[in-house]
Amino acid sequence: MKLAVIAGDGIGPEVVGASLEVLKAVAPSVGLSFTTTDFPFSAAHFLETGHVLSDDDIATLRGYDAILLGAVGGLPNDPRLAGGVIEKGVLLKLRFEMDQYINLRPVSLYPGIETPLKNKTSEHIDFVCVRENTEDLYCGVGGFVRKGTPHEIATQTMVATRFGVERCIRYAFDLAKTRKRKHLTLVHKTNVLTFAGDTWHRAFQEVAEEYPDVETAYHHVDACCMFMVSKPEVYDVIVVPNMFGDIITDLGAAIAGGMGIASSGNLNPDGVAPGMFEPVHGSAPDIAGQNVANPIATIDSLGLLLRETGRIKGDAAAVKAGEQIGDAVRKVTPKFAGKNLDRSGYGTDEIGKMVIEAL
Repeated sequence: MKLAVIAGDGIGPEVVGASLEVLKAVAPSVGLSFTTTDFPFSAAHFLETGHVLSDDDIATLRGYDAILLGAVGGLPNDPRLAGGVIEKGVLLKLRFEMDQYINLRPVSLYPGIETPLKNKTSEHIDFVCVRENTEDLYCGVGGFVRKGTPHEIATQTMVATRFGVERCIRYAFDLAKTRKRKHLTLVHKTNVLTFAGDTWHRAFQEVAEEYPDVETAYHHVDACCMFMVSKPEVYDVIVVPNMFGDIITDLGAAIAGGMGIASSGNLNPDGVAPGMFEPVHGSAPDIAGQNVANPIATIDSLGLLLRETGRIKGDAAAVKAGEQIGDAVRKVTPKFAGKNLDRSGYGTDEIGKMVIEAL
């Protein structure tokens, strides 16, 4: 397996480094061979060189099986970073150019991790969000008229193609089939967004006819937010468009213990381009270089990378390695009981060693 590594800014290099040590430890036991190549793309690299991510860089990255990303951005305010130049120039460009049309966000309450939800346990918080990742409001369709005047007009268009919507929905149904409950909920706002919402709802109903063994439901996004807080156990798999998915997946991370434990993957399920896997948290420049950042979310993202890339490419060794990393993370999280996940009192390297010992 060829891995491209973008450690990024702030604590990114530290948490990625701990993750790669875990990979080195697990690979021999399952017969997984791998190589890694480091790439410098980050806010710091842009400020130093003026280079973000070129088409040639994209072409190079296409030659890899998967991309492991630490964190980018979050540096002290600099006018050269205004307008989301790094987020758009690195993260969104990779997602769109690689056609990573699925954003996969597991939401599970791990052993020892506390949820802010009263009387909820791991039995209640265990679902997966499938977020459409290349359409919707993130396409950048829109503009200004009379900008900077009292009569300024700004537009932003929600894009929903039948092709893009249906392939996301099919992925979600296929995923739901593999889970114990076999339940899939569509989340949108069809009562107000009557055009884009109608495309999503019709596609969902039509595809559902091909999956009679999967139970389905529909929730407005505001109702979904309430249910995630009051009774998250209603969810098994959620399929959701890009903008709403961006919001509810962060809510999901919050109820599962916070950003410090949240993993994610940007997938091209067709296998024609590499996926990109990353912790949900930011670059935390205030604690960078101090060996105090918690690498658990990155290590868990590495496990997700191995499982999902292995399934797409038919690599059983990668799948097994990913499963072992996921199991090891669950053995380690009880050590964080009652602690701040971001500053747990354990060193970054120390936590990596804990996972290795748990393998």
